Amino acid sequence: MSEIPYVTDETFDASLAEGGLVLVDFTASWCGPCKQLAPVLDSIAEDPQTPFRIVKVDIDASPETKDRFNIRGVPTMVLFDEGEALTRIVGGRSKGDLLETLSAVI
Repeated sequence: MSEIPYVTDETFDASLAEGGLVLVDFTASWCGPCKQLAPVLDSIAEDPQTPFRIVKVDIDASPETKDRFNIRGVPTMVLFDEGEALTRIVGGRSKGDLLETLSAVI
């Protein structure tokens, strides 16, 4: 099973600076829909054909990053390309729906 890495206020910019497409999952340990989304993201991250990396931000542990991107609810996912936000997806999604939404942007 894939271990999607967590990034923090201190490591967020460095993670995006690695380049390419990055899907950031803003999450919280107390969030039920986030827990339901986790296996979907794990499955996507495990697929070698996935054209982006996935990282997680715990909004309670990284409030500066949460505020910087105006995250008001979780789960919220933001797709970045070379550090620039391309799209924002709020709420849980099925794997198919999430991939369809992202493929329209990529």
